[in-house]
Amino acid sequence: MPALVNIRGDDDFYSEGGSLCSGDSGIVFSIGSHVEIYCPPRKRSRISGPYIVGRDIFEDKRPSIDVLPDECLFEIFRHLPGGRERSASACVSKRWLTVLSSVRSSEFNRNKIPQGQPETISIEKAMCGRKKSNGCEACSYCSWYIQPWRTWKTFNPRKQCSEGISNFGLSAIARGCPSLRVLSLWNVPSIGDEGIFEIARECHSLEKLDLCQCPSISNRGLAAIAESCPNLASLTIESCPNIGNESLQAIAKFCPKLQSITIKDCALVRDLGIASLLSSSTVLTKVKLQALNITDYSVAVIGHYGKSITNLVLCGLQNVSQKGFWVMGNAKGLQTLSSLTITSCRGVTDLSLEAVGRGCPNLKHMCLRKCCFVSDNGLVAFAKAAGSLESLQLEEVNRITQLGILTALSSCISKLKSVSLVKCMGIKDLSTEFPMLSPCESLRCLSIRSCPGFGSTSLAVVGKLCPQLHHLDLSGLCGITDAGLLPLLESSLARLHGETLELLNLDGCQKITDASLAALADSCPLLNDLDVSKCSITDSGVVALSHGSQHNLQILSFSGCSMITNKSRPALEQLGRTLVGLNLQHCNSISSNTIESLTENLWRCDILS
Repeated sequence: MPALVNIRGDDDFYSEGGSLCSGDSGIVFSIGSHVEIYCPPRKRSRISGPYIVGRDIFEDKRPSIDVLPDECLFEIFRHLPGGRERSASACVSKRWLTVLSSVRSSEFNRNKIPQGQPETISIEKAMCGRKKSNGCEACSYCSWYIQPWRTWKTFNPRKQCSEGISNFGLSAIARGCPSLRVLSLWNVPSIGDEGIFEIARECHSLEKLDLCQCPSISNRGLAAIAESCPNLASLTIESCPNIGNESLQAIAKFCPKLQSITIKDCALVRDLGIASLLSSSTVLTKVKLQALNITDYSVAVIGHYGKSITNLVLCGLQNVSQKGFWVMGNAKGLQTLSSLTITSCRGVTDLSLEAVGRGCPNLKHMCLRKCCFVSDNGLVAFAKAAGSLESLQLEEVNRITQLGILTALSSCISKLKSVSLVKCMGIKDLSTEFPMLSPCESLRCLSIRSCPGFGSTSLAVVGKLCPQLHHLDLSGLCGITDAGLLPLLESSLARLHGETLELLNLDGCQKITDASLAALADSCPLLNDLDVSKCSITDSGVVALSHGSQHNLQILSFSGCSMITNKSRPALEQLGRTLVGLNLQHCNSISSNTIESLTENLWRCDILS
C-alpha cells in the first residue's frame, strides 16, 4: 500500500474513480510510483469548474469568465454604464444575450433611464439569411437585442430563425423597453398570451397595437393590455381566431382614449363586442370592420353612437341587410362622418344609400365597391342628398349606366371635385340623345378606367358637362377615338384665364392616333403628365407634339407604341428639354443606339427602355 503523507493529520479519505480524494476538497496527486501527496484544500472557490490534474499545473479549459454563473453575469450587466456597452456584451454569446435580456430597464444601476428608448416595435415572422454549413436555417446570430440608447422608429427583426419570435423574446422587449408606444405583431403564431402579459406588465405607455395572424393570442392577453395600457389609441386585430367579444368589452371599459379600431376576419367577434366598443367611446374617429359575423344591430349602433366617427370602412358584412344600412343613415348619429367606404355589402341598395346620404350631412368622400344592388336611381338620389360630397369612387358597381353617372354629375354642381369609375360594366355607349343637363363646374378630376362600354359618344358629353377638368384618366378604354377626345380638348380652349388639362392618361386607348396628339399640342399648353401608352401613335404624332407649346410637360409615356421609330429622336430630344421622366418601354422600333443617344443628351431625364 503506498505511503500517504497527510499534512493536516486528517484521515478522512474516500475513493472515487480509482483515485484517492479528500472529502474536504483536498487534492491528491502522485510524485512517484509509490508515493502520493495529499494537499489540503485551498480557500473555497466561488465557482466550481472542471479542473484537470496535471504534473505541474491545474488547467481550466473554459475561458475564465464563462465559469461565472448567470447571477454574477446579471449583476455585472446591471452595472454596465450605458447602452453601447450592454449591446457589445449581448454580441458575445447567446448566453450573455439571454442574461442581458432578462434585466429589466428599471434594474439597471443608473439614476435616470436614458431617453431615446425604442418607441415602435414591429415583429413579423422572417427567415434568417445566413446558413450553417449543414444547411440549417438557424445560426448563432439568429437573435436580436434591445439597444436602448437608440431612437427607433421601427424595429423589424429580420435575423430570425424559422420558428419566429417566442414569448421569451417578447418578454425581453417588454423588460428592455418600458416606454414602448407602438407594437406590431404580424404572423407570429409562437407568441401567445404569456408574451402579451409581459407587455401589459411593463409597457404602460403603449398607444398603438397591431395584431395580425396571431392565433395564440386570446381574449385574456388583449384584456390584460386593456387593463394596463389606458393610453391605447389605435388597435388593429386581423385574423386572430381566439379574440372575441370579451376582450373588446375590456377595451371599451379601460381604454377611454381609443381613436382608431380595425377588426378583420375574427370569427369570435360578434354584435355584443362591436356594440360595447362603439357605444362607450366618445373619441373614436376611425372604424374599419371587415369580414365579421355581425348583423344589422352593429351597423345600427354605429349610426346611433358614432357621433365622433370621421372615417368609416365597412367590407364584406354579408349578414347586414338593407334595414341595417337604412337605420344607420336615419339614426342621424354620423354628423361628423367625412369619409365612407363600403365594399361587398349586399345590404347597400338604392333605398339604404339614399338614407346614408341624408344622414351624413358632412360626407365628403364616398367609395362604393362591388355593391351589386345599387342602380342609377340610388346613385342620383344619393348625389342629391349628400350636399357636401367632394369625391365619388365607384368600382364594379355594374348596375350603374352612363346616364346615371351624367345625371349624378349634373346634380352635384357646387362641390364635387373628383369622380372615379373603375370596371363598371353597366356603362355602355348609347347613340340616343341625352337630356339637357347642367354642367358640373366644380369637377376637376375624372378617372374612367377599364370600363369597356364607355366610348366616344359618352366622352363627348363629358367634355361638355365638365368644362373645368384638370386631370383626365381614360386608361383601358378601347372604345375611345379621336372623334370623341377632340371635343373635350376643344372645350379646354374656351376656359377662362387659360385653365387647361394638366394630366391626361390614355393608356390602352388603341384607337387614339396622331390627330389627338396634334390637338393636344395646340389645346393644352399647361399639360404636365401625358400617357399615350399602347395608342396608335407614329413618328408624325411625336413630331406634332414637339412643335406644340408644352413648356410644362414633365412626364411622357409612349410605352408599347411600336410604330414610333428612330426618326422620332430629334422630336424626343426637343420634348426632353422639360421632361424628367420618359417611358419608351416596348417601343420595339427604336434601336438601342437611339436610346443611348437620348440618355446621353437628356441627362436630366429618367428614361425607361
